[in-house]
Amino acid sequence: MLKSLCRAVGTAVRISTITTSTSRALPLSTPTLCTPSSATSRPFTRSLWMMNNKGASSGYRPKLFSSRVLSPSVSCGCGALHTEGDKAFGDFLSDEIKEERKIQKSKTLPKMSGGWELESNGAEVKLSRSVSGEKIIVTFNVNNSIPPNFEEEAETGQQQQKGEEEQDIVSTPNFVVEVTKQEAAKTSLVFDCHFPEDEIAHGEGEEESDIFAIREVSFQPEGDADWKETSYTLSTDSLDWALYDHLMDFLADRGVDNTFADELMELSTAMEHQEYIKFLEDLGSFVKCK
Repeated sequence: MLKSLCRAVGTAVRISTITTSTSRALPLSTPTLCTPSSATSRPFTRSLWMMNNKGASSGYRPKLFSSRVLSPSVSCGCGALHTEGDKAFGDFLSDEIKEERKIQKSKTLPKMSGGWELESNGAEVKLSRSVSGEKIIVTFNVNNSIPPNFEEEAETGQQQQKGEEEQDIVSTPNFVVEVTKQEAAKTSLVFDCHFPEDEIAHGEGEEESDIFAIREVSFQPEGDADWKETSYTLSTDSLDWALYDHLMDFLADRGVDNTFADELMELSTAMEHQEYIKFLEDLGSFVKCK
């Protein structure tokens, strides 16, 4: 009986010892990701742990998204979010606006010769004039009017040229010419025109050619802003050159010629730059909330 009792007590002690050893061994089997002081912890976990300046001894458990991270760093009465990045962005825009104003040739828009009346609504521009019972309206938009600069010199590595002068940015918008005979039916002859890249600049010694071209011609309802696809449209891609020349002469007789096209580019360039500066100012005000 006594021997049996001793065996039972001995067995209980061994079981207790094994259980204690097992419980102490469990942390060694857990991933090192949960051990902040481990030398094999992943940097991401270590950075999260050290994100709080109180450290591990304070018993504070760092949060992945804390209110301190999301709180605005710059106070503002509007209640909107403002960060240090916004402040740097605003400072950059202020410098950019100053530089753009320095290179702005004139704060006033250049005038068009030929008695054209100018109307503008943001990026949209309308030129109009009346000649012997006809009304001519030219409309264009300065948005996306700066062509991409594909310089062959840069591709061939020969950009070291005379003076290494940067080319001026020129706005070359597509424009629509609408000719309406006031006593005729309410139908306008509409020309869709553009500036071909290879015709924009011609040398002084070269024979002068048309710097703009007609893309399409169609009869459209007078004053209708939308181009009706139900109206037949004549494309000039495969047009007889004699007919094309007569169409160009028709426009020239109404004041839409190379001189007009040059002045339109100058006007569009000035307006595009003006709108760009205004956009930067509005963007700066939006970022700074002023």
